[in-house]
Amino acid sequence: MSAPASATETEMLPATPAPTRSVSLLREVVETVILTALIYAVVNFATGRFRIHGTSMEPSMHENQYVLLDKISYRLHPPQRGEVVVFIFPLAAEKDYIKRIVGLPGETVTIAGGLVSVDGQPLAEPYIKAPPQYEGTWRVGPDQYFVLGDNRNGSSDSHQWGPLDRKYLIGKVIFIYWPPAQWGP
Repeated sequence: MSAPASATETEMLPATPAPTRSVSLLREVVETVILTALIYAVVNFATGRFRIHGTSMEPSMHENQYVLLDKISYRLHPPQRGEVVVFIFPLAAEKDYIKRIVGLPGETVTIAGGLVSVDGQPLAEPYIKAPPQYEGTWRVGPDQYFVLGDNRNGSSDSHQWGPLDRKYLIGKVIFIYWPPAQWGP
């Protein structure tokens, strides 16, 4: 019969070899690549970037500015009047447009005498370039929005092609990030 091993004998058993430095480095690189890809996917899903083309949003936004979009909030709550949104142009799916929401579902938008009114109430619009030189009345359907460029007289928008279905919305503009001198919400 053999005697049980003493504590000193147990401590002297060979240890499992430590991972080599190259295996540890490889693991770190793989973890970093996976984490970077995951962060990129989450950020790309939640936000978008858009380059402004044309003058339809002047004086608020200008040609060749870049803006950051929030693509998540409209999954949680409906768009609000005054928000600037980027959407797929319904008449040409390969184009994205940027405009300001003026009319909400179920409202009536009237443009007359240089004023935009919603359900008979004129809107205060300090952001527009000049009062609109056109007139009309539009009924905004369920799940639709009436969008106009801030350059009312130089914009292809809902006054020409009607209310925008919500399904075309990509996201709302939250920040101008380029050029750096014009950074801001």
